[in-house]
Amino acid sequence: MKYDVLILGGGPAGLAAALYAKRAGVSVLVLERSIYGGQVTNTPTVENYPGILNISGVDLAMALYEQVTGLGIEVRLEEPVSYQLDAPAKAVATARGLYEAKAVIVANGVKRRTLGCPGEERLAGRGVSYCAACDGAFFQGAEVAIVGGGNTALEDALFLSNNCAAVHLIHRRDQFRGSSILAEAVKKRQNIHLHLNSVVEEITGEEKVAGARLRDVTTGEETRLELSGVFVAVGLAPDNAAFAGQLALDGAGYIQAGEDCRTNLAGVFAAGDTRTKEVRQIITAAADGAVAALGAANYVNSLE
Repeated sequence: MKYDVLILGGGPAGLAAALYAKRAGVSVLVLERSIYGGQVTNTPTVENYPGILNISGVDLAMALYEQVTGLGIEVRLEEPVSYQLDAPAKAVATARGLYEAKAVIVANGVKRRTLGCPGEERLAGRGVSYCAACDGAFFQGAEVAIVGGGNTALEDALFLSNNCAAVHLIHRRDQFRGSSILAEAVKKRQNIHLHLNSVVEEITGEEKVAGARLRDVTTGEETRLELSGVFVAVGLAPDNAAFAGQLALDGAGYIQAGEDCRTNLAGVFAAGDTRTKEVRQIITAAADGAVAALGAANYVNSLE
């Protein structure tokens, strides 16, 4: 099947790109490999999107999806298995078929980082979780841990503290990387216990999580916590290995593209968290989507 613009990713960047590309008068297909909305669906509450006072990440994702599909834009849940981007006719293959396009917008977002400690992989889904908003309800009245020091970890700690008996917030540094407002809110919450300068050496338990072994990075002292769950919120990483050799990547694996979202390949654009940029927020992802879509539409028109 052939389209003018093929968009890889159905998060805020990809869906915004679809909206703007459609309004520019070109044919559009969106391929999303897992869930519409991307990482925003893991956010309990969005309070910093202009014009929206308060909305859950899931509701925002659904609103974006319904807006796009309401315009007749085709959105498919399919995972690409191969890419040909360095030719005039771009092609992306999935298990269900081959899609060709004149221009491609890569908006595949990022993936969550893991701790890499013993017990994490074995107990994933059995007490180890990467989404407090998704799994927090299963730990009502329990004692859990959050690992991380950014906004996501702070938000998750506050979210879980509403229903959990105790929340242990574990961070490898002596100060949080997240916003000062969130950090102060965490420090004031009585059932949130801070473990700074600490790392998780092991997550323990046989059939499910039973605890964690921590190490103080300054003294080397080890402590053990009895836990029912461990939530990992240690940041995000690009997932662009499949593009290596075609798209130029930086040292961290992000697609090299500036504010115009243009990559090193003609007709290929990168939008949202996947590209090199200083700020990765919902609003910057949506803005990238608009920029990339208009650039892609102009590119398609230049071919005619």
